[in-house]
Amino acid sequence: MTFEQARTELMSLQAKMSAYDHAMSLLFFDGSTPAPKGTAANRAQTLSILSAEHYKLATGEETVSLLEFLDTQKDQLTEKEQRMVYLMLKDIRQMRKIPMEEYVAYQQLLVESDDVWHKAKDTSNFELFRPLLEKIVETNIRFAGYMSPGTDPYDFWLGEYEDGLNQQTCDLFFETLRTRLVPLIQKVTAQPQVSDAILHGHFSREKQLELSKWLMNFLQLDPDHCGLAETEHPFTTSLGSHFDERITTKFHEEDFSDSMFSVIHEGGHALYELGADDCYNFTALQGGVSMGIHESQSRFYENLIGRSRAFIHAIFPKVKELFPEQMADVDEEMFYKAVNKAQPSLIRTAADELTYANHIMIRYELEKQLIGGTLEIKDVPAAWNKLYKEYLGVDVPSDSEGCLQDTHWSGGMIGYFPSYALGSAYGAQMIVKMEEELGDVYADVAKGDLSKVTAWLKEKIHRHASFKKPGALFEEVCGKFDASYYTDYLTKKFTELYDL
Repeated sequence: MTFEQARTELMSLQAKMSAYDHAMSLLFFDGSTPAPKGTAANRAQTLSILSAEHYKLATGEETVSLLEFLDTQKDQLTEKEQRMVYLMLKDIRQMRKIPMEEYVAYQQLLVESDDVWHKAKDTSNFELFRPLLEKIVETNIRFAGYMSPGTDPYDFWLGEYEDGLNQQTCDLFFETLRTRLVPLIQKVTAQPQVSDAILHGHFSREKQLELSKWLMNFLQLDPDHCGLAETEHPFTTSLGSHFDERITTKFHEEDFSDSMFSVIHEGGHALYELGADDCYNFTALQGGVSMGIHESQSRFYENLIGRSRAFIHAIFPKVKELFPEQMADVDEEMFYKAVNKAQPSLIRTAADELTYANHIMIRYELEKQLIGGTLEIKDVPAAWNKLYKEYLGVDVPSDSEGCLQDTHWSGGMIGYFPSYALGSAYGAQMIVKMEEELGDVYADVAKGDLSKVTAWLKEKIHRHASFKKPGALFEEVCGKFDASYYTDYLTKKFTELYDL
């Protein structure tokens, strides 16, 4: 094979692998949204076949020979092609260390686990989910051992979600947050509490759906390439390429703000994917570069933009229009304070900005223990409840509102959670840099114009997809990461909000 033939084959190979990913993603999306409850076995059967074929294609001798040949000729490759070969070889060398029958069995396990998790959450029965979680944790430890012998298994998985991240870095990061934010939370909780009563009542699903679609338009999400569906636990997924983004939400008729901020959060994920350059489609470089950078975008739009005075000013007339009775005696300032109320709570996805990191710290501590072997699966509910009392001062009334509230473990995503807190901190540093370069972007947001915000993020972050490493990309845009930007932002905002 000549060099030019190999270069052509590289693109063909990536297109085939992308097609398999597309098909498997569609099945996952279907199972998490409209699929009838009794259809999981059908999807598991199809996924087992597709994942086996994907494994063979990704790890076969022809693929390895192709990539290793191109790796020896990398000086002739473009930077983009070099990055493709590097990432594909990295993934293949790891995947080849996992026996195919174990890889396929794990894909089937995750389909079953997702189905059982939904049932366990619906019935608040952790014991129903426990056997699946035991298998998932055991498999994650075993697979980490296969792929990176000698590396702490939890360090390995942290690094898979955020290149370069490990427990030492996380421990320092969370210690900074604890030192700066715990005293602030104590001061806030000692003050007269902001009321969020206006967010509670009856808000029809139909009107919430109308608001969701309006918000998607407000966020400049292209309806021809971004769809909305309902699910138990909101998420965003790309189907095949950035030409097809799907965001999801869950409507709670007693509190419309939950779905509202889910749409904004998931919309941030979708904007990242939609903003990537077309040249990365159907290649190893499509999609966001890391979970931390991805969460920086979702939480940027949800909190730094979505909970700002400027954003509330822009959307409040629409909220009043859709819910005239519920909002009859509500003014803009009341609404702003309500959506920014800071109070320790049970549910991570509904947590306020100030206490959110505590929810992540709890999950981080539990994952360290689970992968480290110092916490048995059967003891997860008790350990969860204990940490919620210790970190947030709240009692957990049920498994569904406790250790079953998140879908991540059922999907095998152990090591993902720290990315949420890291992403929040990334975003706080990004907004400072953005305003240094563009001036007061909130003035435009107040007018209903997010074009400058999104254009800056697209130019600096979105368009690069996975071409650059996350740490290098962040430092190129913002300089050295410093968690104090995040704690300073929260201190300023909540000191003003609660008259501290």
